[in-house]
Amino acid sequence: MKAIVANGTGGAEVLEWGEQPRPEPGPGQVLIKVAATSVNRPDIVQRQGNYPPPPGDSEILGLEVSGTVEALGTGETAFKVGDRVAALVGGGAYAEYAVAYSGHCFHLPDSVSMVHGACLCETYITAYLNVIELGALADTETVLLHGGGGGVNTAAIQIVQQLRPQCRIIVTASSGKVERVKALGVDDVIDYKSTDFSEEIRNLTGKRGVDVILDHIGAAYLASNMKSLALNGRLVLIGVMGGIKAELNLAMMMVKRQQILGSVLRSRPVDEKTAIIARFAEAVVPHVAAARIEPLVSDVMPLKDAARAHQLMESSGHFGKIVMTIDS
Repeated sequence: MKAIVANGTGGAEVLEWGEQPRPEPGPGQVLIKVAATSVNRPDIVQRQGNYPPPPGDSEILGLEVSGTVEALGTGETAFKVGDRVAALVGGGAYAEYAVAYSGHCFHLPDSVSMVHGACLCETYITAYLNVIELGALADTETVLLHGGGGGVNTAAIQIVQQLRPQCRIIVTASSGKVERVKALGVDDVIDYKSTDFSEEIRNLTGKRGVDVILDHIGAAYLASNMKSLALNGRLVLIGVMGGIKAELNLAMMMVKRQQILGSVLRSRPVDEKTAIIARFAEAVVPHVAAARIEPLVSDVMPLKDAARAHQLMESSGHFGKIVMTIDS
């Protein structure tokens, strides 16, 4: 099969369009003929040599696919050949065929395109898990989402708007994306390039702070995030783009009864991911089928142009998801 092959680690130029053996599904797995996949930040980190796939998963980049079931592993009954599916994979999405555990797939509604289907698993499941489940966002609370027009952030906005419609949504964005984020229907947007977001949070909330923060920056934002949290506030950390070490005022954290929750999705056990995806499919996919949630797509390009897609993400030139399709 054709696939994107990483010729070592480093910049986007290491990604090449080449040949790889076609995988075979094992027990409890399905083989998917890939229609589309998308670029996620962990793909960049893996390409750089810093985020290897879990043991047993494909070394090929890519964490989510949409497509049709091509073959079934032994004993598989949840799907049949030809079913339209979206799937979360531990690796292997940048290819014409990918293997997924059947519990990590869900039926893709006929009303949803393959391009949109390729956006649903990594970012939307991440947003649902960390804001709704781990962050335990309640319907009368305020959430701060870092990330402007990134895939997880735009997914989180839509999920909160549908599942917690009474919540106040505050988003940080770079100067060039403030107006576009406002157009998504959030309550407030903070330009983090020109404003100390923790001070602006104090102004916007009457010094109360926010109840939940979804953060992918890490160390560089830790102090400001803790200042921004309200009493009993929860900081959910899903990335460390801004570093891994920072000082923490433990006394403030204790007095305000704040929580810091670290979270990753990729390395969780198979059964745990199966349970998460089942809850996501029940809570969120009906909104996708009815077009109340529609992935925001920035760019669509052929999979063979993966290097260009990575460069686009690294330049922060996108707003929404970067999707790559397989030519039929």
